[in-house]
Amino acid sequence: FDGILGLAWGAISVDGVQTPLEAMVAGNLLEENCFAFWLGDNVDGELVLGGVDERKYVGDFSYVPLSSLSYWQVTLDDVMVGNASMTTATKAIIDSGTSLLAGPSRDVKKIAKMLGATPMGRTGEYTVDCDADAPDLSFKLGGKLYTLSLADYVINNEGQCLLGMMGMDIPRPAGPLWILGDVF
Repeated sequence: FDGILGLAWGAISVDGVQTPLEAMVAGNLLEENCFAFWLGDNVDGELVLGGVDERKYVGDFSYVPLSSLSYWQVTLDDVMVGNASMTTATKAIIDSGTSLLAGPSRDVKKIAKMLGATPMGRTGEYTVDCDADAPDLSFKLGGKLYTLSLADYVINNEGQCLLGMMGMDIPRPAGPLWILGDVF
């Protein structure tokens, strides 16, 4: 662990200090006003400031407007298991500083039940059968579905599988919301 590089907006910066990304944009130091992560699986990951590494992804980018200039917050249209809607939350934060998906405890409990997951005590985390015939989990943002398969939303640690999601209740007015961490 090398620390945290805050890539959110100045509204949540300690003492209102300009964030590194805002400083780079203001100084015209970036080829493009963007950044991209590639999270390696048992290999080093990569952060690109001012562009993307086209060798690290397939498909096209989709842009979702921010609903707040605090975190990378967007409007959440839905969370679905198969075709079943699983949430009433309307906010999501895209957060590379959060390892798992995190959502309202009630929603996560419903999803875990549909996936056949077992609670791990009172931690808000769940285990799941690594070989389960589990349905897809989808997040709808900006009218577009982003679908995760079992292999995407489960963390396999030598045959023991953790559901890459936990319950976390963010009180109003900030919440309820989903945090779309590294699993996303």
